[in-house]
Amino acid sequence: MTELPFSDHRAAALALLNGNHRLSRKAGQFLGQLAVDSAPMSEAQADWLAKLLDRAGLPPMAGGGAA
Repeated sequence: MTELPFSDHRAAALALLNGNHRLSRKAGQFLGQLAVDSAPMSEAQADWLAKLLDRAGLPPMAGGGAA
């Protein structure tokens, strides 16, 4: 069964933070910011989030993620 893509960056960040995924301090800070900030992500932020999701084996963001 294929998991559905994340509909927003907050849900994706929380999945990474709440899971058993190895994260650097910098990645944890980045994900914490995404979890509480509803502002649209920049292209660079969307790219980094996509890489973190891929490394963790989680589904991607719906529509790529950047606004």
